[in-house]
Amino acid sequence: MADNAGIGMPHDATAPTTGRGWQITWGVLLIVVGVAAILMPGIAALATVLFLGWLLAFGGGFEIAYAIHTREQQGFGWKLVSALLTLALGIAIVIWPVAGIASLGLLVGAFFFVGGITRTWLAFRLKPARGWGWVLFDGLLSVVLAVLIAIGWPGSSVEIIAVLTGFWLLFSGIWRVALSRRVAA
Repeated sequence: MADNAGIGMPHDATAPTTGRGWQITWGVLLIVVGVAAILMPGIAALATVLFLGWLLAFGGGFEIAYAIHTREQQGFGWKLVSALLTLALGIAIVIWPVAGIASLGLLVGAFFFVGGITRTWLAFRLKPARGWGWVLFDGLLSVVLAVLIAIGWPGSSVEIIAVLTGFWLLFSGIWRVALSRRVAA
């Protein structure tokens, strides 16, 4: 088999030529931070909600600038009100992060509940199809998690946010390391 790398063509167009070490380093760092988030739920929940608050505040600021820039177009008032609400929510979360943590925990519980009810209903609509039981299991599990969150709320908010953030970071790091190792093989 001829190697065409010597005539200016890359050996494998899908294999990265540089940055593999950085990808592994970034993946390992995400894994470490994810484990730390799970082990230190208070710090992880606070960091997550503050990050969300700052994102909303900056997003609201950019939305205000956009609304002003497009003030001649239809819907200026709605754009401006939406922008001001986004900015206010972001500032409120940054000023009162504990309330933000509790609110985010409640929002996660509501998301699990609505998603669980929806997937349970979907499972019964799919009932004769193969695998409908897994959809039912997912739906019922989500409803049970939502009920557990509601029972423990607001005290459970810190752990919920920390575990979700930690597992997200952990698995983001794992797939990065696994992918960079797979590509190199």
